[in-house]
Amino acid sequence: MHLSTHNWMRAEPLAVTLKRIKKYGYESIEISGEPTQYDVKETRATLKEHCIRCWGAVTLTLGERNLAAKDEGQRAKSVDYVKSVITMVSELEGEIVTLVPATVGKIVPDATEEEEWKWVVDATKECFAHAQKMGIRLAIEPLNRFETYLFNRAAQALALADAVSPECGVCLDAFHLNIEEENMYDAIRLAGNRLFDFHVADNNRFAAGLGQLDWPKIIGTLKEIGYDGAVTNEFVAPVDRTPAAKYPDMVERNPVDIPPEQLKFIQDHGSSLLTEKFYDDQMRITAETILPLIK
Repeated sequence: MHLSTHNWMRAEPLAVTLKRIKKYGYESIEISGEPTQYDVKETRATLKEHCIRCWGAVTLTLGERNLAAKDEGQRAKSVDYVKSVITMVSELEGEIVTLVPATVGKIVPDATEEEEWKWVVDATKECFAHAQKMGIRLAIEPLNRFETYLFNRAAQALALADAVSPECGVCLDAFHLNIEEENMYDAIRLAGNRLFDFHVADNNRFAAGLGQLDWPKIIGTLKEIGYDGAVTNEFVAPVDRTPAAKYPDMVERNPVDIPPEQLKFIQDHGSSLLTEKFYDDQMRITAETILPLIK
């Protein structure tokens, strides 16, 4: 296992992020799933300069992106988007694309269970075929019920993976597991060798170590099943706007340019643009919590 991180949680130049995570012992990055934001040649050079490899990317399934959409044209555009993320990761010499099949924040279905299942299976099969062609492993990620109605548990993600191919896997996230699973450790065991990626944030979605999750037991269970991939930092710090705020200086008051879609995605997660110091602390705390357990 090795320590990785996402970078969609703060809008900053990639080189700044890579310099930050390198000093704390991160070995790779799951780059933000927005291919239009990255020049592949420049990004590859920046990764090499900082000795950080691309582990993969997660699809930012926001706006009209939805593999289970009722509208055929919307599904087709969503497939094209996922394919573009897969292509980007392949060109960056990564290994994994974590796929969130339905729009994040959409919690009401538009059709019957049978209709949606057929649509999402067919669309994911098309994405999977492209991933195989590009040498990328595809992993289905379930989210909690407040972010999507479609896939919330490991068993559900595995059902889609099984419907696509024995070579399709899943990605699990400790934050979501803690909300949705009867036993998160059994969910990890259920995934077994189909677990391709693992995301970490504590039960309050701050950095690992700032909540109640049992990280020695979580990492121990990953070792038990022989997991040898990335443990990827994905804290989404909740913002407190009351006098009870524990971190009153966490919100960036002089925001840098950020695409409106990405800002909405962050805000829809109950977070905001974070100050560099707060963000840096979260990166450090995750590393200090996880690294001693995986080494």
